[in-house]
Amino acid sequence: MLQKTRGIVLHQIKYTDSGIVVQVYTRTNGRVALLVKGLRSKKSGRHNVLFQPLSILDLEIYYRDSRSVQLMKEFTLAWPVTGILSDIKKSSIAIFLGEVMNSVLKEESTSPGLFDFIEDSIVWFDRSGDGFSNFHIAFLTGMSRLLGFGPQERTDSANRYFDLLNGIFVPLPPVHGNYADEKTSEILSLFFATSYDTMKEIGLSGAMRNEILDTLIRFYSIHHPGVARINSLGVLREIFG
Repeated sequence: MLQKTRGIVLHQIKYTDSGIVVQVYTRTNGRVALLVKGLRSKKSGRHNVLFQPLSILDLEIYYRDSRSVQLMKEFTLAWPVTGILSDIKKSSIAIFLGEVMNSVLKEESTSPGLFDFIEDSIVWFDRSGDGFSNFHIAFLTGMSRLLGFGPQERTDSANRYFDLLNGIFVPLPPVHGNYADEKTSEILSLFFATSYDTMKEIGLSGAMRNEILDTLIRFYSIHHPGVARINSLGVLREIFG
């Protein structure tokens, strides 16, 4: 059945000399694998750059529930992410977030609210000028709520430790040992209460930003074990370290 939908590119791999398989998070079918034929052929006029992580596309797909890899008929750009593609720091963040979502959304069913959050976040990120160094942290804290394991805002300053296992702020270190220290927990509480427009007010050194990111990856990996190995994390640490 031919379906029209909007999709966000997460990851791609070479399939044949002229084709790729793209992992895409769609608004109507959740995460799907799409076979794109002829993409790398010089005669096709199609461009591989359009399938970089966080690209937003309008798609026509020959979709069957019984098929593990769907066939793409046509695609057009829904939002040209030129701001991301032209900036090495932004493109590094895009690769990292695409890899995280490629793991987290693997078993995720259709969620229009989650899709809209991701799409709106990408558009904000693409259009942003200075002050986006904390974007990937703010994105991950926001997405954790929509995935069902993120905490509500901390309302009591006496809750000084972030419990990674239960996703809550608590007054004493939990006995299971999966928690953030006081300083990291304080900063995380700010991110769980911030917006993209105000996140730049959270001043972080490169080392502290990496510590916060490592803690968030631990938090995600507890609830989604596939996130434990993120290949692009090392590159991101170097760029923002």
